[in-house]
Order: sequence, then C-alpha cells, then structure tokens
Amino acid sequence: MVDRLANSEANSKRITVVEGCFGAAGQPLALPGRVLIGEGVLTKLCRKKPKARQFFLFNDILVYGNIVIQKKKYNKQHIIPLEGVTIDTVPDEGELRNGWLIKTPTKSFAVYAATATEKSEWMSHIGKCVNDLLQKSGKAPPGEHAAVWVPDSEAAVCMRCHKVKFTPVSRRHHCRKCGLVVCGPCSDRRHILPSQSSKPVRVCEHCYLQLTAGGPAPRLDSLGRPAPPFGGANLSDDDDEYDSSD
Repeated sequence: MVDRLANSEANSKRITVVEGCFGAAGQPLALPGRVLIGEGVLTKLCRKKPKARQFFLFNDILVYGNIVIQKKKYNKQHIIPLEGVTIDTVPDEGELRNGWLIKTPTKSFAVYAATATEKSEWMSHIGKCVNDLLQKSGKAPPGEHAAVWVPDSEAAVCMRCHKVKFTPVSRRHHCRKCGLVVCGPCSDRRHILPSQSSKPVRVCEHCYLQLTAGGPAPRLDSLGRPAPPFGGANLSDDDDEYDSSD
C-alpha cells in the first residue's frame, strides 16, 4: 500500500499541505518514495509540563511541532528518522494515560494519546514503518538511546544528593546521560556523548564515573528512565535549554 501511494497525487498534496503549515522555517518534506501515513495531536511530556504537539508519521520519518493554529500553522519543527526509533509502552499513571516512549540515540520522550485505541494505532503504524525500514536497509535496531528526561515538576530536590532544594537561585539541571534532575554541584562534569553532541555535555558525577571507569548500567523505572539511587525514594544555563520549551 505504501509503495502504491508513494507517487500518488493525493500523497503529494498532503505532504505539500504539511510543508505549508510549517512555513519557510520548516524543512522540505517531499522526497521520492516518502508517504504520509497519518497525523494527529499527541500530548508530549516536556520538561516543564505535558504539552499538546502535532505529529506526522511518514514511512521514514516522524515529524512534530508546536500548534499555533490547529490544522493551519505549526512551528518548531522536529524531524526524527525512524530507522533510529524504538518504542515502549508506558503504564497508565494518574491523568497520564495511553502513553508510550519514543526513544532514539539523540533524544527520547514520552507521548500520550487521547484513547487506548489511538495509542494502539500509533504504536502499530510506527512499529511497522520502523521494521520495514530496517528490513530494507539490513541495519540492526539501535543498541542505545538517549535518556528520557525527568520533568522538573517531579523533583523538588536534587535526585542525586537529595540535599539541595531547588529555588530560583539553586536551579535545576538535567544530566544528559541519565536524565535525572540534579543540582549544579552534582552536575559540574562534562563528557562527550557522541550520539547527542560533538561537544562535552553536562553529566552528573555518578554518570561521569561510569563513563570514565565503566561502571554498571543505571536501574530504569517504568518510563525507561534511570531510577533514583538506592537510599532515596527557561530557568537554567544555556546548555540546559534543550527541550526547555518543547
């Protein structure tokens, strides 16, 4: 079906409409063989709070952006190659229901659909597109993915030392390796994470020691995020602005 739609006029028109909604700031999306599979609004778990985002699933990429005017205008376009994507379901918790993780080597995050049926359809279509791409390319699924960031609201104190309370002065930071919310003193190290940046990025002391000495892999919680250490249950500097408003 995808191959049949690839060169259809209807598919070309749909992709042109999506390009128009992102305007000049968006990247061109029309490529030979590319098919728009589906689209819809999902709630993305962002650093500050859950936010509605418009998602477009193509047979080779996943595109999303901020909603300015529904079905008419979007900005802050993000393009994720599906070859590097893995997905995992997320258990329902409170008001956050029907969710799953979208994990890539460079960025990982949770999204939530309005219904269980929508979740099932999204996960099924994404999974099929990923499998088809890997079969055609002969590549293996990525062996490592970026950490899912813990939202700021889930940490009143540093998740490493459990001592520093966050205030307008003592600001929150995120370790790029484990995704935990940490204080400045606990995250004053920098290390190169090749899949995320060619420059050294902020990591916590715990992850720095693992990266430089080959320590054990961190424990993960139900969202695929590193669990707090045993014994313990935009607002920051420039290098912490990744995903601050997304």
